[in-house]
Amino acid sequence: MAETPQPDRESMEKPGGLLNRLLDGVERVGNKLPDPAVMFFGLLVIVWIMSWLFSGVSFDEKHPLTGEAINVTNLLSGPEMASFLANLVDTFMGFAPLGVVLVAMLGVGVAERSGFINVAIKLMLNVTPQALLTPVLILVAIVSHTAVDAGYVLVIPLGGVIFYAAGRHPLAGIAAAFAGVSGGFSANFVPSAIDPLLQGFTESAAQIIDADMQLNPLNNYYFTAASSIIVIAIGWFLTDKVVEPRLRGAEIDGDAEDMPALDDVSPKDRKAFYAGVITMVIGLAGLYFWASADNTPLADPATGELASYSAPLMGMIVPLIFLLFIIPGIVHGYISGNFTNSQDVIGAMSKSMEDMAYYMVMAFFCALFIKAFGDSQLGTLISVKGANFLASLELSGGVTMVGIVYLVAFINLFVGSASAKWALISPIFVPMLMQLGYSPDLTQAAYRVGDSSSNIITPLLPYFPLVVLYCQRYVKGTGIGTLVAMMLPYTIALLILWSAFLILYWTIGLPLGIQANYVYPAG
Repeated sequence: MAETPQPDRESMEKPGGLLNRLLDGVERVGNKLPDPAVMFFGLLVIVWIMSWLFSGVSFDEKHPLTGEAINVTNLLSGPEMASFLANLVDTFMGFAPLGVVLVAMLGVGVAERSGFINVAIKLMLNVTPQALLTPVLILVAIVSHTAVDAGYVLVIPLGGVIFYAAGRHPLAGIAAAFAGVSGGFSANFVPSAIDPLLQGFTESAAQIIDADMQLNPLNNYYFTAASSIIVIAIGWFLTDKVVEPRLRGAEIDGDAEDMPALDDVSPKDRKAFYAGVITMVIGLAGLYFWASADNTPLADPATGELASYSAPLMGMIVPLIFLLFIIPGIVHGYISGNFTNSQDVIGAMSKSMEDMAYYMVMAFFCALFIKAFGDSQLGTLISVKGANFLASLELSGGVTMVGIVYLVAFINLFVGSASAKWALISPIFVPMLMQLGYSPDLTQAAYRVGDSSSNIITPLLPYFPLVVLYCQRYVKGTGIGTLVAMMLPYTIALLILWSAFLILYWTIGLPLGIQANYVYPAG
């Protein structure tokens, strides 16, 4: 196992010393929190109590979609508790990240234990300059948004493996990949399914003022593409200059057999790898011809679009990940000699599920908490109260845009779904700012900046416990505080610099996207 250099305490107290002390404090406090599974159970209890306390309070806020008053539901009432217990199994089984993670990891586990991924990383390191390793990883993480949540189960763990294989601290690789996948969620060079989803809510909100308003699903594309450069630059600097130096004292004490070997690629392994790649390419080519065929069953039957949320292709992303990793993994395993029979393949899949046992425990309590929090209407109340408060300040448009960014970043700590938050607050902000002369596209862009920036520091992100698990593979003592402290510099930088970039982008008058409505206030 490679040695991890010890930290130079003197250098850590020089430039950036204040930041280090702040992050050390966050880490200490965060790691004093109970185990994530216990924490989610504690939060569940708190939601129950808060729902009981506020269920008898009348609020002036109305639901933006229904127009009805928002009332907190008492989850401790007899009918609600009976419903909670009766649907407990369905709540757990319906927890969206659970199926994504387990199915994908079955295929990835075979590819990993066959040696396919290990060889791919070694060959990649041979052609990627050390100085460009961080930005290349973040770029891959950003592009992974195109495949919905694939980045969480593929790119983030591979970030740790790649950095470890390169002789760098694996947690820094996980942090860089996490920053790209989740912190840069609204930055992408490639259009993704989230674009039409958010545009739909924005258009509906805009039609409150202008019934004829039509928005293009790519109404933020130019801005999100340009934002990719900003996110890569921020992530590159922070990973290499702030995060990785702080990790010098984090001893790598994970299981040695799970770490990638650092030896050269043998001719036999190289031959096996190329055979696996050819298999993967054939599969991707077949998928391309299937998707591009006339009247393809992979497209949304109503619109004919492949990138629509209701398109079967979007629903196939996780099964495709499974197939595109397990088949090349099996091919590589047999040719390299790492697999000799079907029992080896099943053993690799079983081992990958063993590694997920702790995550399933966390996911159980996380699923119950998120379900209870949604049913209580507390999240809805927080979102609408915050939006109404910001609207009541009657600030100038530019200041309001920044206010939206920070408000959304705060709400995101409690309500993780990007579409759910925008469904709640877009009917408030889009019409208000349209009356001031600001386009719906600009308001949506501000929302996307705030929605992305704080993803990486909230334990309530459904994939957050999974990232903790990835870190524990290398540093067993990793806790919630460790991960939050590691990601906090990214959130701070994204909130400040990305917001400034948005205002500069808007001030210059650059187009936000395709066929967007550019309305600017007079003067």
